Amino acid sequence: MRFASDHRVNQSLLYLDGVSVSFDGFRAINNLSLEIAPGEMRAIIGPNGAGKTTMMDIITGKTRPDTGDVLFDGGTVDLTKMDEAAIANLGIGRKFQKPTVFEQHTVEDNLLLSLKTDRGVVPTLFWHTSAANMARIDEILEVTKLGPHRRRQAGALSHGQKQWLEIGMLLGQDPKLLLVDEPVAGMTDAETAQTADLLRDISKDHSVVVVEHDMDFVRALGVRVTVLHEGSVLAEGPLDQVTANERVIEVYLGR
Repeated sequence: MRFASDHRVNQSLLYLDGVSVSFDGFRAINNLSLEIAPGEMRAIIGPNGAGKTTMMDIITGKTRPDTGDVLFDGGTVDLTKMDEAAIANLGIGRKFQKPTVFEQHTVEDNLLLSLKTDRGVVPTLFWHTSAANMARIDEILEVTKLGPHRRRQAGALSHGQKQWLEIGMLLGQDPKLLLVDEPVAGMTDAETAQTADLLRDISKDHSVVVVEHDMDFVRALGVRVTVLHEGSVLAEGPLDQVTANERVIEVYLGR
């Protein structure tokens, strides 16, 4: 492992270096290196099978890499030594492509359930809704634009609104890093535009990694883009730069 005094590690929130993992002889991640700075939003693109999901599995502790460093919070934490629950408690939140909300509960109750609180037996038995908790919920409802729907059952929301609610539930955990997988799949154009606004807003206070195929959405985010191919970084930079890259056109965008 690298030493935390390494300047680049020190300056990063998330630092992957030389990461590889194979499944039944297939190398899903191949010598992958990636740095995410505190407060940065990064878009990850690439063809199916490029390793995007496996990369997020490694960051969240679902998959252990065979080799390489996966360091968090300025190199102070080695994520490869931690399980999924411990990594979540550290402040890494993940949103999967399909929204998973408590459909029989209201929007407000979903957010209440997600708040980062002491889950011990005694605090849970005597838990009550504090003014601080309600203030936090009001903040999340404002950010997600779900204020008018706070009393609605989550199951009655549109697909896009469920996605925003789940992002709001992640915010309730007060994460340092959000991993968001294809957030605009199945959304209308208006919902897609609103999701770009939401993620840009969130990135003012959090680091965000967005995996996405929708190039118009990635352009709306206006962030640095990393292209994965066969488990490693093929290109990195502004969207216009990477989409002009001949290899990116060849393996992903087509002509």
